[in-house]
Amino acid sequence: MNMIELAKKEEAELCGEILNNGRKFQQEQGFVQWTEDYPNIDTVYKDIETEKGYVIKIDGKIAGYMCIDFSGEPAYADIKGAWSIEKEYAVVHRMAFSKEFIGIGLADIAFGLIEKVCHNRKVPYIRIDTDFPNKRMQHILEKNGFVKCGVVVFQGSEKIAYDKLL
Repeated sequence: MNMIELAKKEEAELCGEILNNGRKFQQEQGFVQWTEDYPNIDTVYKDIETEKGYVIKIDGKIAGYMCIDFSGEPAYADIKGAWSIEKEYAVVHRMAFSKEFIGIGLADIAFGLIEKVCHNRKVPYIRIDTDFPNKRMQHILEKNGFVKCGVVVFQGSEKIAYDKLL
């Protein structure tokens, strides 16, 4: 059974490990989107404390971690291009998966679950960004119905901005 739920403090260390594995995976793919400083375990604890940190569980086991933020992203106010619409949205940041679950289509599962969270919160719109060299994430986003909107600056570098109306 696949589910998404708010991460708990006792799960923070495992979520931090998943993010570290995501960082290593990016490096293996030949690019650096996440630095050694961001995201880190403090980021995870802050996400959990502010109820923005979520875990994906497959048969009760944590398979992934991400931030789903319903308070908006200030960096998204300045876009080279244009968002599809201007309305309340959810932002997805820091998505990473456990090595154990790679190859099962977990990203597609995750986006389906994220959409359910958004529907439950009555927020039918998602924005997300990714680095230019992160071709895998670009493919996943486009496969899941996200549309390229332009370029934003997040964490000090330009990123491709995507959105999706649910």
